[in-house]
Amino acid sequence: MTLTELRYIVAVARERHFGKAAKACHVSQPTLSVAIKKLEGELGVSIFERGSNEISLSPVGERIVQQAQQALEAADNVKLVALHGKNQLAGPLRIGAIHTIGPYLYPELIPQLRQAAPEMPLVVEENYTSSLTEKLKQGDLDVIVIALPFTEQGIVTQPLYDEPFVVLLPASHPLTTRKTISSSLLENENVLLLGRGHCFRDHVLEACPACVPKPGLIGDLPHTIEGSSLETIRHMVVSGLGITVLPCTAAGAHSYSQRLLTIRRFSNPVPHRTVALAWRVSFPRPRVIDAINKAIRACNLSCVKYLGGRKTRS
Repeated sequence: MTLTELRYIVAVARERHFGKAAKACHVSQPTLSVAIKKLEGELGVSIFERGSNEISLSPVGERIVQQAQQALEAADNVKLVALHGKNQLAGPLRIGAIHTIGPYLYPELIPQLRQAAPEMPLVVEENYTSSLTEKLKQGDLDVIVIALPFTEQGIVTQPLYDEPFVVLLPASHPLTTRKTISSSLLENENVLLLGRGHCFRDHVLEACPACVPKPGLIGDLPHTIEGSSLETIRHMVVSGLGITVLPCTAAGAHSYSQRLLTIRRFSNPVPHRTVALAWRVSFPRPRVIDAINKAIRACNLSCVKYLGGRKTRS
């Protein structure tokens, strides 16, 4: 059994295709297939179930691949410990954030990290929570910024801040006469939300049941209107299509003047989300986590409440 063979089975498990896995590993498909057959023969079990059109993991194969991933990560960590033994803040950091956090946190965070750790260039990604989680578990990302709740085996989370939600309205909307808005007042409004798959949509609906989309409130439009990003929804609010609920850090990041858009806070109890860091238990650069924490606090996001940040291990 070799690390190369373990990399091959992890690649096939990820790609569900021998050809794509071979390409990802920069080897020919016969080379990869022979190596996997050899490993299966050595172990005396079939790791993969090979169908005519698809590849799937056998029950025991799922456990073998999980152990293989851990072994590969441990081997990579040996190199990282040696590389960063003198300076954990040297070398690239791969960081991801969900779509409703990244565009509003990165412009503040990256300069802070650049100043604190000039020898640590960032590989930055934005994605859905599910995609970021898989990449974190596979070692393709080092740290991710997500919204709680978040529970994954082998992952540590640390709350960063509570972020209240706000209501974004066209400047001419009747609700702009109020200083604060209760969620019940949104019951008869056309609340524009992100599409399914965005965790922020779920957070809004959980905190504000009155925000459930209501088809048919706008003219002759027969279906509920959803946006692919917070910025797309902001444009639709300006156009008069409806109102929306945003995390407070996203509320001011726009190019429209106050004569077109108005922001209102919620009445108590104010709906909010908790933003957190997440990383693998085995991540070998703890000083990096400390640096990110300090950098985020230095961003001084004015509308959030910073938390003590007790770590939780899943």
